[in-house]
Amino acid sequence: MKTIPRFLAVLFAALVLGACASGPGMGDADRLELYRAHAGEPVNSFSLFGRINGWTPLGNSALVVWPRPSQAFLLELGGPCHDLPFAHSIGLTSNVNRVHARFDRVLVRGSGMHMPCIIREIRPLDVQSLRDAQQEIREGIEVEERAEDQQGPPEGGEG
Repeated sequence: MKTIPRFLAVLFAALVLGACASGPGMGDADRLELYRAHAGEPVNSFSLFGRINGWTPLGNSALVVWPRPSQAFLLELGGPCHDLPFAHSIGLTSNVNRVHARFDRVLVRGSGMHMPCIIREIRPLDVQSLRDAQQEIREGIEVEERAEDQQGPPEGGEG
């Protein structure tokens, strides 16, 4: 029986060390600014046929929805949507397959709650430039981590 607690402790330590080794991640505010930098001018609405292809919460007042893999929109909400970062899934209200700013809502689903949050603004994203910027950020983090690791072993051999 002592092996199970020991196994759990080793597993926990491995997870913690793995998270530390992966480098600093961007916080919600930084990610939101990145998406805003690659967003176009506000639009009144966008087409949504069927289901959302994907979505990304950016804190509790914004999210990105992907109607198709090559199309995304930054949705800024009219106020804090407290459960958004922890939602299991979301839905969008629409009218005749169009989602409208100031009229439609994001429906946050999780833990039995369905919290509607009004969409204040819709901005289309330049998906390719966003992906390029994300790749540059990942490469910058990798280079930074390697620079720290290149100190090598201490003089006199391996420790």
